[in-house]
Amino acid sequence: QADWEYRCQFGVMPELLEQSQIWLVCDGLDTLATVSLNGGELGRTANMFRQYRWDVKPVLKEDKNELVIHFASPVNFAAGRQATRPMMGVMQAIPGGPHLRKAPCQFGWDWGPQLPPIGIWKDIRLDGYGVARFADVHLRQAHAAGRVNVEARVEVEGERTGLVAVLRVTAPDGIVFAANQELSTDEAGRLSVEVENPQLWWPNGYGAQPLYQVRVELWQSDAILDGKDFQLGLRTVELRQQPDDWGRSFTFVINGQPIFAKGSDWIPADSFPTRITSDSLEALIRSAAQTHQNMLRVWGGGFYEEERFYDLCDRYGILIWQDFIFSCSIYPLDEPDFLENVRLEVVENVRRLRHRASLALWCGNNEMEQGWVEWGWGLIPDLNDLKVAYDRFFHQILPDWCAAEDP
Repeated sequence: QADWEYRCQFGVMPELLEQSQIWLVCDGLDTLATVSLNGGELGRTANMFRQYRWDVKPVLKEDKNELVIHFASPVNFAAGRQATRPMMGVMQAIPGGPHLRKAPCQFGWDWGPQLPPIGIWKDIRLDGYGVARFADVHLRQAHAAGRVNVEARVEVEGERTGLVAVLRVTAPDGIVFAANQELSTDEAGRLSVEVENPQLWWPNGYGAQPLYQVRVELWQSDAILDGKDFQLGLRTVELRQQPDDWGRSFTFVINGQPIFAKGSDWIPADSFPTRITSDSLEALIRSAAQTHQNMLRVWGGGFYEEERFYDLCDRYGILIWQDFIFSCSIYPLDEPDFLENVRLEVVENVRRLRHRASLALWCGNNEMEQGWVEWGWGLIPDLNDLKVAYDRFFHQILPDWCAAEDP
């Protein structure tokens, strides 16, 4: 129920201060934060699952900068919203959680305690550039006739004059495939390489997990302006749904081969995510592989996992069924501000994860249709508008957002 305040004093290297653009980047603030730098408010946050960026060039000094982050109690906020507009749910012992974009299970679940933490759960950094930087890099792969075409679609922010994008794909055996392209002033760039004799990535138990290293760079003359690194597995994935005796099949097909999907539901590995060590995380993923599992479902009552989780799943051949973070509750999906907050969350996380070899499926939510059908929500007249909003969001809006970012 308490509010918390974090303070940090820091200096800035002169070469960073010389950059024309300097941003404070917060990868994960949990959840209701007011961020101030050198006595001035930069902005406010309301989503545990989003990155927030603020232009700090005008207020940054060489030394004695003070960053202050004030966190408001999520319990008090949820209780206030719940008092004016109740959101029904079946698991959360602390009511009102659906009003916040925060891990639902932290408000209490049948398997875990009521511990809604507050604080900084991912990195904070200063990000500076002078001329231009990548705004987005989208890796795509196309398989045909025993070869794989790897394409990078790049968007740039900043000056567009004289820019060249470079794509390098390094095979597990060290062979490099490279391409470059001059970027026009008004369009996103596309550059691609053809990988000969591709080593295909397979789920655990069906083959090996060779990983290619991808580097995308932005150059102007002989100076590198920005670079992005990716870990890529070459594979095709299909969810085959064909008529059968019971309705439709539900078969995952990898590289043209149907697989028997077997695995577990993945809840957060700790009630406090910052306590999860890399060693303990790898022990869990390795254990899944050693017990012949090939799929984990990242459950919609937790959170989108960190990069190291997906790195491990790529390495161990564990496919990911990725829920969006909605579970067992009614959400205020008819409120424009809430919807826009979710849209930014979806775009950012789909862009972050869409290149992963392990990513097999995007799923809308956990057990919410069951609530409307079996738990009595649909029988309450006052909830008709929210039922309409539920249908529109999960059957139209969210699939459209997802398909636009990850076709």
